[in-house]
Amino acid sequence: MSDPRPPALFVADAPGLDFLNSVATPASTPVDWIADGDGLLAWLEQAGLVPVEELERLRAQTLPGELDHVAAQARSLREWFREFVRQRMGRPVRSEDLPDLEPLNQLLARDEQFTRIVAADEAGPSGLALRTERRWRTPESLLLPIGQALAATVGREDFTHVKACQGPTCTLVFADHTRGRARRWCSMAACGNRAKQAAHRSRAAAPR
Repeated sequence: MSDPRPPALFVADAPGLDFLNSVATPASTPVDWIADGDGLLAWLEQAGLVPVEELERLRAQTLPGELDHVAAQARSLREWFREFVRQRMGRPVRSEDLPDLEPLNQLLARDEQFTRIVAADEAGPSGLALRTERRWRTPESLLLPIGQALAATVGREDFTHVKACQGPTCTLVFADHTRGRARRWCSMAACGNRAKQAAHRSRAAAPR
């Protein structure tokens, strides 16, 4: 059965914030891309956070309802992080914020990553390279790359430049990496274009 959801949105310039945008209203109807287990697998594939072969293996080996349960955990994690971001948008994250990150640290502590030596994709001095991999033992392991993306957002992004789209009905957030920090919209093709059209209509309706 085909997925009725449109392709997920990746406009935040930060994977952790793209996770917050996994529920949004791209048109007139709200869409939650991780509303169930199948949606979570599809979003993780589109985000490039989990190898496709691992997603297919977990789909085949997981009992009915297990992936839906993990999706529910992902939604809870999403709303917890949304509140963390909402309270700190517009200012740097400080060391005193660390206690509030304990739920995320507890998730990260469950990770099973390891490094192995593999053939290099490009010619190098030895023809070998190091690659970090992860053991995907349970459906709950799907939460680990999400946790890693959230941690990267906290550790690498300046929350002074984390913004909410100025579209009147838009709920998307993003990291403003533009040179002048003047980004206002999730996308110029979406909210930016609607704002331009609204401004044009307003000027056209104004008395001359």
